[in-house]
Amino acid sequence: MVIRKGDIVNMGEYTVSIDVPASHMQNLFGQFDSHIRKIEDDLHVMIINRDGAVRVSGQQEPVEQAVRIVKELLALSERGNVLEEQSVEYAIELGREHHEDMMLEMDSDCICHTVSGKPIKPKTLGQKQYVDAIRNHMIVFGIGPAGTGKTYLAMAMAVTSFKNNEVNRIILTRPAIEAGEKLGFLPGDLQSKVDPYLRPLYDALYQIMGAESFAKNTEKGLIEVAPLAYMRGRTLDNAYIILDEAQNTTPAQMKMFLTRIGFGSKVVVTGDASQKDLAPDAKSGLDVAARVLSKIDDIAFCKLSSKDVVRHPLVQKIVKAYDDYESREARYSEKKRNRNYERGKK
Repeated sequence: MVIRKGDIVNMGEYTVSIDVPASHMQNLFGQFDSHIRKIEDDLHVMIINRDGAVRVSGQQEPVEQAVRIVKELLALSERGNVLEEQSVEYAIELGREHHEDMMLEMDSDCICHTVSGKPIKPKTLGQKQYVDAIRNHMIVFGIGPAGTGKTYLAMAMAVTSFKNNEVNRIILTRPAIEAGEKLGFLPGDLQSKVDPYLRPLYDALYQIMGAESFAKNTEKGLIEVAPLAYMRGRTLDNAYIILDEAQNTTPAQMKMFLTRIGFGSKVVVTGDASQKDLAPDAKSGLDVAARVLSKIDDIAFCKLSSKDVVRHPLVQKIVKAYDDYESREARYSEKKRNRNYERGKK
């Protein structure tokens, strides 16, 4: 890759040329030039392909920023990555913060591969910090909205530890009561009642391990997927334990779960504080744990945000819109309480 800083052309326009191999041009530009158009629209530059060179023109500062982003995306392409819209948008986001070089660092951190051979890697700074926290702490709380990869990355880390014989078994659990439903009203025996609640965990394990390997290890008791109530009274040694949907635990359930942990175990607790299915006046075990345990050594709390959503870009916008709405509502409620308090003093 050769970069040629060009001339200052008409009206103070600044141009930089980047030599791009023909084999990477389509991946870099995207279908119907969608990737390049995204960079152009966000940074107000012009990017064109001229005889195997990408020319970036505009004001000097945004041009240099766009060049850094194009270089990072080209380097990802040269590593064999298929560039997607989400990758381009996140590269632009990192570019605004002058962290675009983190794209390659995150790409180098391969946790494991799915059964189909797809690498599982952190795709955002928040995810990278989350994965590093899991590596370096005994208990990690991953808190953030849907689509941030909290559970999936934790599962990938668990499977990797299991395959490397760092733990003897994997235990995946979540509260079995959600969305106002109660098990007694659902048809079938106990297993068929709880399976729908555990299905997302099964799906992730199938993708990472393969159905055959999962079934074989489950029969041996080396992988267990069970509702949280099954954890009571047990001591979990040499295990990788993941508690999902922790926002739906009560404080008593969370305390019960955390006190099950034995020697040689690692725990990841995931949840989204904005998606509680508890009664309106009930306290969440996740919220209480965040307040009570935040200063204890070897326990880490990782807060993921809408910036870390790795689903369709529209999902990221939806999550951010709800976050903004809830922030406005919280500020309005606080002002209302303050006004009522002031009136009560008079």
